[in-house]
Amino acid sequence: MSNGLSNTEKMNAELHEVMNHAQALLEATGGELDEQVKKARVALADRLAVAREKYGEFQGRFVDSMKSAAENTDKYVQEKPYYVIGGTFVVGLLLGWVLSRK
Repeated sequence: MSNGLSNTEKMNAELHEVMNHAQALLEATGGELDEQVKKARVALADRLAVAREKYGEFQGRFVDSMKSAAENTDKYVQEKPYYVIGGTFVVGLLLGWVLSRK
């Protein structure tokens, strides 16, 4: 589970880095007078704004869904602890059986 979280954190950091590089590119080309550069800057600024907005929405939904899943799991475990213990036992047996076979 921590590996998935680690990958999510890596992807999050990489996306932030891409957005920061795009912002730096916009700032670096601020003094250019060429029309193509101006058009490219405007297009990049628009896309960067949309990407940041969509990323914020995605991150919000992801966090909300993870909280909801954790709350539902906690509620289920509290309501039916013996089912959870039995299910964990069966999964452990199956996993042990699969891993012991060569």
